Order: sequence, then structure tokens, then C-alpha cells
Amino acid sequence: MPRPHRLVPLLAWALALPAFAASPDDAKGQWLTAEKDAVIEFKACADKPGALCGHIVWDKDAGQPNDTCGVQIARLERYENEAWRDGWVFDPRDGKKYKGALRVKSGDLHIRAYIGTEILGQTEQLRRVTALPASPVCKR
Repeated sequence: MPRPHRLVPLLAWALALPAFAASPDDAKGQWLTAEKDAVIEFKACADKPGALCGHIVWDKDAGQPNDTCGVQIARLERYENEAWRDGWVFDPRDGKKYKGALRVKSGDLHIRAYIGTEILGQTEQLRRVTALPASPVCKR
């Protein structure tokens, strides 16, 4: 039988777990793509404050013909089980919309795009940034 003094740290750790649970606001902010070629800002949708929308706010190709500044890449309707769900994500590389899920894990944002069921999808991991790169500047 475990000694009581050994259970105290374990019990304290277990009680602290809920404090680290993800919240819907964890995804809000600016995130740099894995390729470091764009920054996406996630915030409440202007037309539906309970939903989460993502727009490209910095693109390494700003001002070029393939500029994606201002493109909306996500709209997720609800937050459940530590993930934003029930919506879509747009991949500007292939010009297609997919079902989507978005969650924050270990400080990184994971965007999952899929057709049919989430388990068959593909995930992109983004890192939070506190400021946009100085140039080029999106004009939209």
C-alpha cells in the first residue's frame, strides 16, 4: 500500500490538471505556417462572434501575382472537446475547401483538413508569433 506522503504530490498534480485545459481563446492570435511563408490571424468571425475565422495577414509573396493577403482560410462554428469544429479550412495552394478541425497542443496550433472523417485528414502545425515580419506588407 502506498504511503500517504507519496500520494500528496500525485493528488496535487491531478487536481491541477483542469487548470491546463485548453480554452476556445487559445487559438486566437497570429500563427506562422510551418513553411514560414504566411501568418494567419484567428479571431471571432465578424458576422458570427461565436465562430472562429482565420485570415492571412502576412504573405511572403505580398504584392506578387500569387499574393494571398486577406484570404480567409478557415471558418469553424463551435468549440467542443478542446477543438474548434464544424466548419471548413481552405488551402490556397490547391484552391480547395476541406472539413476542418483546429486545436492548440503544447503551444502550437494544429489545423486538420479532411474529407469525410477526421482520422483520414492531414495536419499542419503552426507557431504563435507576436508580430508580423517587417516586409513584405499585405496591402488588403
